[in-house]
Amino acid sequence: MSEDNIGGEEGIIEERRKKLDTLRLSNKAYINDFYKEHYAKNLSLDFSSNTKEELESKNIVGITVAGRVVLRRIMGNASFATIRDASGDIQIYVSKNTVSKELYDDFKTWDLGDIIGVEGKLFKTRTDELTIEASNIVLITKSIRPMPDKFKGLADIETRYRQRYLDLMSNEESKKVFLDRTKIIESMRGSLKSRDFIEVETPMMHPIPGGAVARPFITKHNALDRDLYLRIAPELYLKRLLVGGFERVFEINRSFRNEGLSTRHNPEFTMLEYYEAYSSLDRTIEFTESMIKTAASTICGSLNVEWGEDQIDLSNFKKETLSNLVLDKNKNLAQSDLDKLSGKDLLDLFEETVESQLIQPTFVLGYPIEVSPLSRRNNENPDIADRFELFIGGKEIANGFCELNDPDDQAQRFKDQVEAKNAGDKEAMSYDEDYILSLEHGMPPAVGVGIGIDRLVMMITNQSSIRDVLLFPQLKS
Repeated sequence: MSEDNIGGEEGIIEERRKKLDTLRLSNKAYINDFYKEHYAKNLSLDFSSNTKEELESKNIVGITVAGRVVLRRIMGNASFATIRDASGDIQIYVSKNTVSKELYDDFKTWDLGDIIGVEGKLFKTRTDELTIEASNIVLITKSIRPMPDKFKGLADIETRYRQRYLDLMSNEESKKVFLDRTKIIESMRGSLKSRDFIEVETPMMHPIPGGAVARPFITKHNALDRDLYLRIAPELYLKRLLVGGFERVFEINRSFRNEGLSTRHNPEFTMLEYYEAYSSLDRTIEFTESMIKTAASTICGSLNVEWGEDQIDLSNFKKETLSNLVLDKNKNLAQSDLDKLSGKDLLDLFEETVESQLIQPTFVLGYPIEVSPLSRRNNENPDIADRFELFIGGKEIANGFCELNDPDDQAQRFKDQVEAKNAGDKEAMSYDEDYILSLEHGMPPAVGVGIGIDRLVMMITNQSSIRDVLLFPQLKS
């Protein structure tokens, strides 16, 4: 019976369960002894350029593929189907001439969404499509629920996020985003390793929340009978490694911040943090720019990137100071007005009036020391931090600064943060006594950078929401 004749999804599921019951009786349900040696994409790359006659003369047999049935054309004595594996799609041809009548009749009862294995010979059809003529076919996994409509796809965006497996199953564009994400991360990793950075792993559960200004998640360790905090950043642990003698380190890490959900924010996110001893802010800015250019070129093939309605030119990164940008975007203000503002108020004004307008790549310098509790003071102006933030498309992509390695200065700033916390600032840092102890042993001068991987992927793959670059984003109930 065709599924077209079965009423609704419940009817389809009921019919498929009957088929599964039959498979169970013959011990053919959910088999695990089929081994595939070939992938659809590789077969296409290797043999698509061959003519029909060339493939026939080569007699390429013993091809084994496996994947999900995404298209079927069932006919009398011969049928076609398309299966999809991790690399792409390939057509198969099944006929009574190459498999037994019993097996062919079974094949005709299989459904879209079933996972099957195929062994056979490569050939090309009259329409020049690379195809596997099956000498054996196996139903590996019975799909009980129907696939999304191949024309409509997943119309409900909530379903795409909550049931990502359906999205990946039916949406090649979505699948490509996540394959590109992996390539972007590998590009960043490659850039760092080419400069002799070593990759490390640091704890995700911290006794004291630190490394960034953010509200942490709190968990309980039963055996120790104490609270622990999911890391908001790996920074303080990575800098302990600088004290220990590792001069170039990086970590591609999962961090957690107890904040709201938006198109830019997910409470669980991915960051790249890297630290280089004996470097300078300018050199680090150049390297950060180079890494981003390399990653974008890997995916886009150029440095011209489309992000929503904006055309981003990654060949031209600018440098501006925070105060100059605020004055430029607020014509009613003068420098004397800015001088009266606290560092926090100046930063708030920047975020409200400037940040969203920084479409082209811009390194913003000159952050107030008051809002930079882990940054080194500038030699010429102690009220300013040796720090930058990179903005692209109106969003913060990276944050970097010369690290504060003066233990006494750092201790005082921790104390200031504790005062702010006691006054009601739930995002302020705690006092990390062990970190101060490590600085007292001596940390070399260094520059550190954090890059938001999720936002970088959003830019390079032209996605408007962070949920579109996270396989399983956090959602409201």
